[in-house]
Amino acid sequence: MEIETAHQYKISPWVVMLAFVILVGPFALSFHMHYPDEMYYTDAAVKMLQNGDYLTTYLGSGELRFKKPIATYWTVLVGFKIFGVTPFASRFFFLIAGALTVGLTFATAKILTQNEKVAGLSGLIMASNPVLIFSATRSIPDILLVMTMTASALGFAALIRFGDAVPKKYLWILYLSLALAFEVKGLPAAALGGIGLIYLLVNPWKKISFNTIFHIPSISAAVFVALFWFVAMWKIHGPTYLDSFLHDQVGTRVASRYLLIIQNGFLAFFILILIFLPWVLFGWKKVKSSVLETRKEAPTFFWFAILWGLAILGMGAMTSKFYERYLLPVAPVLAILIAWILMNANFEQRTRGLKIASWFFLILNTIILLFSLWLNSNLGAPLWIYVQLAVGGIFLLYLGQLTLNNTKLPKAISYGFMLLFFMISTGTFQISLPDQGQQVKAFAAREKISPEEQIGFLGNLHTSSKIRIGLGTDFQMIDLPRYGFRSEIKNYDRLIIEDRYLDSIDASGFQKKVASLNWASRAIPDLLLQAGSEEFNQILEEKGQKYYWLERRGE
Repeated sequence: MEIETAHQYKISPWVVMLAFVILVGPFALSFHMHYPDEMYYTDAAVKMLQNGDYLTTYLGSGELRFKKPIATYWTVLVGFKIFGVTPFASRFFFLIAGALTVGLTFATAKILTQNEKVAGLSGLIMASNPVLIFSATRSIPDILLVMTMTASALGFAALIRFGDAVPKKYLWILYLSLALAFEVKGLPAAALGGIGLIYLLVNPWKKISFNTIFHIPSISAAVFVALFWFVAMWKIHGPTYLDSFLHDQVGTRVASRYLLIIQNGFLAFFILILIFLPWVLFGWKKVKSSVLETRKEAPTFFWFAILWGLAILGMGAMTSKFYERYLLPVAPVLAILIAWILMNANFEQRTRGLKIASWFFLILNTIILLFSLWLNSNLGAPLWIYVQLAVGGIFLLYLGQLTLNNTKLPKAISYGFMLLFFMISTGTFQISLPDQGQQVKAFAAREKISPEEQIGFLGNLHTSSKIRIGLGTDFQMIDLPRYGFRSEIKNYDRLIIEDRYLDSIDASGFQKKVASLNWASRAIPDLLLQAGSEEFNQILEEKGQKYYWLERRGE
C-alpha cells in the first residue's frame, strides 16, 4: 500500500499521548465524577494495605469478592503504594493506560501500513474516542483491558505483515498481552485472543503455520501469568472463589431471552458507530469505493478487524445488561480500519466537513469556558483554577488558528474533543469538589478523631469508597447492610450516615455533627441560579446532601 504522505498529517504519537494526559488528567485525577464500580477496586486495595494480604479481594463490608481477576486491584494498589491513598493515586495508572492505548494504536497501524499518515490518524481517532476517555477516568478494568488487547493487536499485526517470518518479540508481545488481559477481565480476553489465533491459521489470504503460532516459550510464560492468581486463590480459598468468578463471567452476563439478545445487538451496533463520530462521516460519500479498495489492499487485516468487531457485538448482545464500555477492547483495531478507509476516501479533501466539526468543538469549549469563568468568579476559586482556564484559552486559540488556516484539521478535531474534559473540570470543581472523602478527612483532622475504633457506614456505597480513600488506612470503616442495618448499629459507637437514613434509626444516644455537605443533584439548578447571591449558602444547607458523624454518648 502506498499513500502519499502529507506533512500536515504527520502526527507524533508521543505528543498525542502527552496531550491526552494533560487534557483528560484534570477531569480524571479528582472525583469530578465517580463511577459506582470503582468502589470494588479501591475498597479492596485499601483493605490489602491494612491487612497485608495482596491476593485476596474484599468488599467494603468485609465480605470476600472474587468476580474479577487481580490485575485491576493491583493497579490501584500500586498507585496507593507510590502516591498514598488519594483519589489521584487511585486513577493515575488508569489515565496512563488510556494514553498508552493511543500510542499502541499508532504502533499497530504503523506495523500494518508502514505509513505515518494512517498511523497518526488512527491515534487521533482513538484519542478522541469518548468511551476510551471515560474509561481512562475510572479505576475499573475496561481501560486496562483495551490497553492489553491493543498490545496483543500489535502482535497480531506483526503476524499479518510478516507471516511466518515474524520476529519472535512480537509473539512474546502477543501472548503476554493476552495473559495480562485475562488477568484483567477473564474470559472476554481469552475469547478475542482465541478467535484471532484461529483466524490467522485458517484465513485464505495469508495463513500462518501452526509451528509459528505455537511458540512454546512465550505461551508457557503467558499461561503462568494468566493462571497465577487463579491457582493461588484455589490453594487459599478452595473452589468457592471459582464459582463466584464463573457466575459473574457467564451466569449473570449471558442473556437467554432472544428479544433481549436482539435488542442488545442493535444497541451495541448503534453505539459502535456513535463512538466513532464524527470520523465515520468524513468518508461517507466514497464509502463503497474506499471500503472495497481497503479490502483489496489488506484483506487479511480487513477481515480480522471485521471479525473482532462482530465478536464484540456478539458478546455485547449476549449480556443481560449492555454497557458501551464492553465495545472498547476492539475499538483501536476498528480505529485503524476507519483511518485506512478515510485515507482511501481522500477525506482530507472534505475541508468543509472537517472545519464544521472543528468549529463545533471550538464553540462548545468556548461556552464551557465562559460558564466556568462565571461560576468560579461568583463562588470563588483558587488561583490554579484560573490558571487552568487560561491554559484552556490558549489551547482554544491554537486550535482556532489551525482551523482558520485549514491546517491539521484532524488534529484540531481530536484535541478539541479532549479539551472538553479539560474545560468541564473547571466547572465541576465547584459542584463536585471537595468530594465527601476529602471533607470527612478534614472533619476527622479538625475534630481530632482517633482511629482506634471501627466506624459503621450507612449510605451510598460508592460514596463510602470515596470516604474510605479520604480516611486512609488508619481508619477501619465497615459498610452496613442496606437491609437489616438497625440490628448492626448497636455494634458501633461511631457511625457515618447519609442524611436520608437519619430518620430510620434511633439517634438519641449519639452526638451528631455534619461531616460532609455537597451539592445534591436535585438542587443543582437552584444552586446555579443563586451562585454568588446571599441565598446560596442557605440553599446549600437546606437542599445539599449531608453525611453525619454520629458518636455514641458515654453512659
